Amino acid sequence: MNESLPPCPKCSSEYTYEMGALLVCPECAHEWSAEAPETPGAADAVIKDAVGNVLADGDTVTVIKDLKIKGSSTVIKVGTKVRGIRLMDGVGDHDIDCKVDGVGPMQLKSSVVKKV
Repeated sequence: MNESLPPCPKCSSEYTYEMGALLVCPECAHEWSAEAPETPGAADAVIKDAVGNVLADGDTVTVIKDLKIKGSSTVIKVGTKVRGIRLMDGVGDHDIDCKVDGVGPMQLKSSVVKKV
C-alpha cells in the first residue's frame, strides 16, 4: 500500500506492509527483513544427496542408513524408499520434507538419502 515499500520477493504482490523490523506480504504470508532485501534466486541453493546427485522436488530417494526417530522407539531401516520429497530450508541441516510410509510426515537430512 505504501509506495516506498518493495514488492514481495515471492509473489510480487504490491501490498506489502511493515510489522516491526520485518516486511510482510498479506497475500502469501512471506516475511523478510527490510534491511537486507532478498533476491528471488538467493534461496534456490543446490541440494545434493549423499553421493552427490542433485535433488529436486518430487524425487524418490532411498535411506542409506538406519535412522532412529527422536522421541520414539521406531527406526527407519536402510533401503526404505521415500517418494515425493519436497526440498526446504528446515531446522538445522534438515532440508527434505517428506512422508515416510509406516512412520508419517518428517524432515530428513540430504546426507542420509540417495536418489533412486
